[in-house]
Amino acid sequence: MKQTIPPAEVHSLRSLITPTEQGIASRVLAKAAGGSITLFAFDSGQGLTEHTSPFEALVLVLEGSLMLTIGGAAVRAMPGSIVRMPADIPHALDAPEACRMLLIMLRDLKGA
Repeated sequence: MKQTIPPAEVHSLRSLITPTEQGIASRVLAKAAGGSITLFAFDSGQGLTEHTSPFEALVLVLEGSLMLTIGGAAVRAMPGSIVRMPADIPHALDAPEACRMLLIMLRDLKGA
């Protein structure tokens, strides 16, 4: 299976990823020099430990809910919501229930 989705085709986001029991599944939908879009499926109780990224990011919750901690601030994100995570700020993610999200990474191409 290809990592990115083919152009000029309509896809159901649900069909593009298969959740993993007690795990995390991800699929890169698009990738370019300026960033990427990745679809994630988290099972209940899963998450990502605190880390940083040199890239600005946006989290779009599609199903379920997420608890994000960004720079020490706790944020609950519900379906249809979007959360900005600034570059170089520690962040973590916990899924209190099964959920799906899109992660949009934005690279600053200044000086590139």
